[in-house]
This record gives sequence, structure tokens and C-alpha cells, in this order.
Amino acid sequence: MFTGCGTALVTPFQKDLRIDEPALRRLVRRQIDAGINFLVPCGTTGESPTLTRTEHLRVVEITVEEANGKVPVLGGAGGYNTAEVIELAKELRQIGVDGILSVTPYYNKPTQEGLYLHYKAIAAAVPLPIVVYSVQGRTGVNVEPATLKRLAEIENIAGVKEASGNISQMARVVHEVPERFHVLSGDDSITIPLIALGGRGIVSVVSNEIPGEMTRLTQLAMNGQFAQARELQRKWLPLMEVNFVESNPIPVKAAMALMGLLEPVWRLPMCAPSAASQAKIEAVLKSSGLLAGARSTHAD
Repeated sequence: MFTGCGTALVTPFQKDLRIDEPALRRLVRRQIDAGINFLVPCGTTGESPTLTRTEHLRVVEITVEEANGKVPVLGGAGGYNTAEVIELAKELRQIGVDGILSVTPYYNKPTQEGLYLHYKAIAAAVPLPIVVYSVQGRTGVNVEPATLKRLAEIENIAGVKEASGNISQMARVVHEVPERFHVLSGDDSITIPLIALGGRGIVSVVSNEIPGEMTRLTQLAMNGQFAQARELQRKWLPLMEVNFVESNPIPVKAAMALMGLLEPVWRLPMCAPSAASQAKIEAVLKSSGLLAGARSTHAD
């Protein structure tokens, strides 16, 4: 279900910091129209730590409504309190998500046994596909290949979003887990090498800006058409890289604002990019042709 290119959706805000529901609906429709394979609301890119529980559920609800069964929805539900994660995941199930993306507990830095028991408890409580999200650079903990091998034995733990940036570790993960367990890249720029190793796709940031192009790159790689995939990689690598010139999702939202897709609004502690970063973002968009024909933020 969760293979190919999935977008880690941004959460658009109005200038008064409320969720911009019309903009969110437009963004989801834009993704579907471009042929995206699945959608991931309320992850890191969606600024989920700044959303209230009510807002979190509303963002996912809108995504599910607009998806309307056309593409699967992998709802974000992670945190450092297992009991709270379970309760959120249960609520997302009631809304109608097709699966749960759950980031590793951060700050309290559990052991590998603690990580195993954490995900085992979520999987036992919520009968949906669970995708583990391993991103040591943000959480301080790494889900080791041996732990993922154990987790893959649990029927509804379906895969991992591997964002360690460590290709050797990714190769080991693909080697250790069974075929049914999907290894997804958490970094746009290494989608092709992970797929070459046996990965099954990407949870993408850059597909917020270029959903059709990133989906095509991913599908070409999955079909073994690596020469064509590399051509797209060369074209879009500057955009993939500039999206991380500052902490995600600062640059991608700045870019989307320049493209006329949303208001340039973040919730603290996220803030607008520096003038230097803004200039880099705009330069990449211009060189990539993404500013041509940019429409009004409030276009229907």
C-alpha cells in the first residue's frame, strides 16, 4: 500500500496562525492530480509538534476527505509517551487513515528493547499497518537493523521510513527484513540508491513542490530505469538540497509561498528563513522554472 512516492505534507497556516483549511484542501488535490502514490499528513514536515490534538485530527481528517480513497493516507502519530501515541493512533484509525507513521520516541532516548516494546504495543493496540520512522538526527535514537528485523516479525508493522542518511545501515536493513516489509527513504536525494538496494520508495519533502516529477523519478527507479531516474535526479537535486538549507519545513514552505501555494507562515519555534536562505531558495526556484506561472495564494 505504501510504496512509490508519498508526500510528507506541509500544514498551511493563515496569517493569524490558524490552519488554512482551504489551502490544505487545494494542496491535497494538487498532489492527487499529479499522481502521487500516498499522502503523509502531520509528520515533521507538517509541523506536528505545534499542532493541538484537535488540529492534528482535523488536518488528517481533511486529507482523508480529499483523498477519498483515491490514494492511501499514512497519518502521523509519534511521540515519547507510548500510551499517548496509542490514543492518537486510535483516533486516526476512527477518522479513516490507512496506516500510521510513527516517529521514534525523542528526548527520553529509549534502548533498542524499549523501542521494540514501544512499537509492539502500538501494533497490538491499533490494527492498522504501522510504519516506523527512524530519524536519529532529530530524535537522538537510531532503530538498528536487528531491531527492525524483530519488528518485522509483527504482522502489522509494515515498514520503516529510514532517514538515518547511512547507506550502509540501509543496505543492512534491506538485507535483514522480509520482502513484505517495506523500506522507504526519508531523504529525497538518496531515493535512487535505496531503491537500488531493494527499498520500495520515498516519504518525500520535495514532492510538496514537484509531486508529479518526484513520483516519476521514484517510479522510474522502481522499474529499473535508472538512467532516466538519474536525469531527473540531476535536474531536481538543487531543489532537494535547498529544502534543507535551514531546518525542515522552513525552506519548503518558503518555496511554496513563492510558488503561490500557501502563505509564508510558520509556528514557533519554526520561523521564516534568513534573507540569505530566502535568496538561495528563490534562485533555485527560478533556475528550475518553478516560478513561471505561479498563481495567487488564494486561487481556487
